[in-house]
Amino acid sequence: MSDSENTAESAGVLPEPAREIAAGYAVSGASLDLGALLWDGTCLPNARIRIPLAMLNRHGLVAGATGTGKTRTLQLIAEQLLAGGVPVFLADIKGDVSGIAAPGAPGDRVAERAGQVGQVWEAEGFPSEFYTLGGIGPGIPLRATVTSFGPVLLSKVLELNQTQEQSLGLIFHYADSKGLELTDLKDLRAVVAFLVSDTGKAELKGIGGLSTATAGVILRPVTAFEQQGAGDFFGEPEFETAELLRRAPDGRGLVSVLEPAAVQDKPRLFSTFLMWLLADLFHDLPEVGDLEKPKLVFFFDEAHLLFDGASKAFLESITRTVRLIRSKGVGVFFVTQTPRDVPAEVLAQLGNRVQHALRAFTPDDAKALRSTVKTFPHSQYDLEELLTRLGIGEAVITVLSENGAPTPVAATRLRAPRSLMGPWPAAELEAAVKGSSLYGRYAQAVDRESAYGKLSAGQEAEATRAAEAADRAAVEGAVRGEGARGAGKAAEEDASLVEQVVASGMFRSLARSVGTQLGREI
Repeated sequence: MSDSENTAESAGVLPEPAREIAAGYAVSGASLDLGALLWDGTCLPNARIRIPLAMLNRHGLVAGATGTGKTRTLQLIAEQLLAGGVPVFLADIKGDVSGIAAPGAPGDRVAERAGQVGQVWEAEGFPSEFYTLGGIGPGIPLRATVTSFGPVLLSKVLELNQTQEQSLGLIFHYADSKGLELTDLKDLRAVVAFLVSDTGKAELKGIGGLSTATAGVILRPVTAFEQQGAGDFFGEPEFETAELLRRAPDGRGLVSVLEPAAVQDKPRLFSTFLMWLLADLFHDLPEVGDLEKPKLVFFFDEAHLLFDGASKAFLESITRTVRLIRSKGVGVFFVTQTPRDVPAEVLAQLGNRVQHALRAFTPDDAKALRSTVKTFPHSQYDLEELLTRLGIGEAVITVLSENGAPTPVAATRLRAPRSLMGPWPAAELEAAVKGSSLYGRYAQAVDRESAYGKLSAGQEAEATRAAEAADRAAVEGAVRGEGARGAGKAAEEDASLVEQVVASGMFRSLARSVGTQLGREI
């Protein structure tokens, strides 16, 4: 927030209900200014709706129908965090958040909105890094090894059931115990193939074994996944998630923008990869308790993709991470169309809510609307009616106050972002990517020896040993064969000589003589 925006609010008498709501958003410390209160169809610029900066690690939800302004709300919150020195991670699923790097364009609509909410608008771009999954599309490649991704997240990507997930966990356990690094998907395929081979079957007998059928079920999606180009996401150099915590030299936070537009046909991978980033941060960061401002705020766009078809183990992993990562100074905002997209166990961990308009065109829409209304605290508004009448850039808000209590529900007209509300030109984005200090570190993939190489070397060594043994056997057999043929030839020669003697007249005469003598003696 600029000094000009911290000037005293304009004088004016608020209606009593509006005054009570506005009092709930009075903040003594650093805060984010979201907009002005709406009451009885009127925008009240002297009733400002704020979020205390210290409460941003209590997580949040930004929800609403398509086209209601969720993306601009992300941009608005992110800008103020960055100005306050807090790094931000944004997933640009629709490709229109990259403009946060460039100053916004002034215009009549921006001026009108600024006047309505009492905002002094100034164009400003923010220091940015751009990333992409596996190097597909513009950005610094983000990669993870299969080992660090783990069996639970990988099972979600491969759409395995609980039994298959357990078998995959067994495979990971074996690879880890034998020092077989699972760097990419070909390493995983090599280990699975080995464990169902005649040589490898005995390796898992003591801990349950792996059936050929289960191995086939695991290998099929792995192979298909690889053929679709997803193999590029797994490998080295693995991205160091600590890079997301950096600040710019001028003290502002650095925004990390993930550009996954090139992999929109792989939404499950996209959402699960974001979960890997969050889990890796959770693993590496120390406990810090409550801070004056978060170390990082992470925006989880298209959150419904993360939870669709999730196993029990996966949901438990997400819930545990969201619950505990607050104490490590990280705030998480889930962005989706309706709160029903987020499981109740996760929704219960979210202290800040920005709810844009919902549509009620079908019975299912009406049911979702009623369910959403029930998730809000008691309100002086008719929320079921209000949520269908909100305009673009308007939302119903409730957050945590400085003492941790929920604020009153406030219909709010939101401020206009200061940065460019749209995509940054492709040429400028590409130049920024290649000019980054991280580009040389992560741009080129590395393929060092891992499970595939070790098992292939072992198979080659085994084949060599078998070939050498076969050669020795052949030589020994040949030697034995020559001896047998020599003995046979001598025997044949002896037999021939005997036959000649027996057939001779002298031998027959001698035999008769001997026989006569023996007969007389008998």
